[in-house]
Amino acid sequence: MTGLSLRNLHVKFGRHEVLRGIDIDVAPGQTLVLFGPSGGGKTVLLRSVAGLEPAARGQVAIDGADVTSRGPEARGVGMAFQNFALYPHMSARDNIASPLQARGVGPADVTARVGAVADLLRIGHVLGHMPKELSNGQKQRTALARALVGQPKVLLLDDPLRNVDAKLRYEMRLELPRLLRSAAAATIYVSQDYREAMALGDQVAILLDGRIAQSGTPEEIYDSPASVNVAKLFGDPPINLLPCRPTDAGNALHVAVAGLQLSVRAERAAIGRACLLGLRPETMSIHADARPNAARAQILATTPLHERLVVLLRAATGEEIVASVLGALPPAGAPVWLSADATHALLFDAETGERITAPRAPREIAA
Repeated sequence: MTGLSLRNLHVKFGRHEVLRGIDIDVAPGQTLVLFGPSGGGKTVLLRSVAGLEPAARGQVAIDGADVTSRGPEARGVGMAFQNFALYPHMSARDNIASPLQARGVGPADVTARVGAVADLLRIGHVLGHMPKELSNGQKQRTALARALVGQPKVLLLDDPLRNVDAKLRYEMRLELPRLLRSAAAATIYVSQDYREAMALGDQVAILLDGRIAQSGTPEEIYDSPASVNVAKLFGDPPINLLPCRPTDAGNALHVAVAGLQLSVRAERAAIGRACLLGLRPETMSIHADARPNAARAQILATTPLHERLVVLLRAATGEEIVASVLGALPPAGAPVWLSADATHALLFDAETGERITAPRAPREIAA
């Protein structure tokens, strides 16, 4: 296939296997966000694709060509680092031009291509500045321009917004999708911020303990996490996880948690098993008066988060639950009623942490 393809990639440091059987495909013009906690091997994976870390086993292919044994200079890869890694003795212009000059591109072509990518990233006015004269935002754009100027087939971005301020990070989340589409490269973007993954990724791959725990669209990862560990990584405030033992309710399973009585669609094999019910805070509702399918609770604390209120509650049965709601609420200590949208409830096996999926609809057989 064109673009980037990793097959059964293993990377070791001594006896420690950092990456264990990675399979990834990224098409030209597509951005895959590699997401996961610190220390999980994300940067090692990028360095392996770039040829900076040798693979113990497996294959790296770019545009259908096996480049596993090639050096970094022969792979057609551009890379930007979270610490910018600009040459301190070179101007922004020369930093951006350095990959082209290393390949022997003529001066006129270098000037034209540096000017074009600088215009794209809106840093033409600082090309003559040294790195120490640039703001962090300008450094970040200069590093990105250097990665883009060679028109790479594969673009590797190692958490490039981590060291910039919140305002610029927000602006770049809006701007980067346009820039990456214009580059037409197969892009892997490393992030530890789930909002960034949701905003920038055509696809998201969750890297946990050296393996891809799940991959899919941002919506698939958020709405249908494969495990408790994946579910806990996506969401702020984090998902509520409540112990339960489902019982038979005919076409669905009955789950009783925190005084709530919920009907959940999941495989019947979950009946009687120790499970965890996952309820996203934004699927919870708080009411001032009693109503059907709601449970009594008490507000412990509230805190604003953007346009919503994050509310910590204690159910009458003792469980603490977090909800994220719009609008005014009674004060802390006030009794309220709590309900949940069961259509978005997630059921996990308590022992393995794996999600218990809904039963598949029966296949229709053509007459």
